[in-house]
Amino acid sequence: MRAETQQKSVCFQARRRRLRTKSPRGFTLIELLVVISVISVMTGILLPALNKVRRQARALLATSNQRQILNCVNLFAADNDDRYPESVATIGDVAWNWAEPMMLTAHNARSPRLYRSMSAYLRPYIEDADIMYCPNAPRKYKYLQDAWNAGDEWDNPETLPMKDPLSGTFCFYWNYTGYLEDRNYLFRGPRNSAGGRGESKLLVSDYFGYNHWRSKNSYSSCERFGAVSITEGTQLSSAYWSGESSAGSDAPQIRLQAGYADGHVESFSSSDTLIMKVILHPKTGEPYPEDITPGNFYLPRNALH
Repeated sequence: MRAETQQKSVCFQARRRRLRTKSPRGFTLIELLVVISVISVMTGILLPALNKVRRQARALLATSNQRQILNCVNLFAADNDDRYPESVATIGDVAWNWAEPMMLTAHNARSPRLYRSMSAYLRPYIEDADIMYCPNAPRKYKYLQDAWNAGDEWDNPETLPMKDPLSGTFCFYWNYTGYLEDRNYLFRGPRNSAGGRGESKLLVSDYFGYNHWRSKNSYSSCERFGAVSITEGTQLSSAYWSGESSAGSDAPQIRLQAGYADGHVESFSSSDTLIMKVILHPKTGEPYPEDITPGNFYLPRNALH
């Protein structure tokens, strides 16, 4: 009996040793700190690379969007005797004047025979409104697709019951006219796919400007640059990046993109641009005064070739 009891005790102790051997051993505090440090270092190394990849992906998407716009506008021209759509960047109907070239939907149609919205011309060719938007802009307009679908009937549900305008993040230059300050003559966007004397080949570009009434004394763009903040969108317009600057200072260095009538998209530098002002009086070419201006718009020099 005693021998049997001793045998059971030996078996019990052996079983306890096996259980202790199989039990997982917890991490020590030092081991945990080492793991956390390694993860922190790896995160610090990978984050800049991931951010760079994101920027490159957005840049590729922006190029794709502009190229699709070019293709669709040229398709419209092919279906309409080589004529591009009318510009919707206007204000008023009877005594109308030009508006900023970012307009997707105007305040009013320039005449009863013309549309006030870009989508009224291009919706058969472009269904996804995101194509008309720069992916590098800080925030997308809340009702972008709704406005595109509504066309001339667009009315922001958060405003008074009236047909609202809408300003986007790309600049559209077909059938557009602006004033070139340092050349003292008019910029004329392409009227048709064949081109014409004195007409530019520029159809679309990233927005880059200075002294917009929403961000006075600041450079602004849909592309991020330097030390910038967000100029929030309104019920009638999209958000963009902006950074304050002193009067007469050089434009910040930034790479932008522009698309031309032959279908190609190319990058250009903010240092290789011409300043275009928005025209207040179409008959005289007189631009807006500085206190109410939509600002200066920077065009690539290639836009005049």
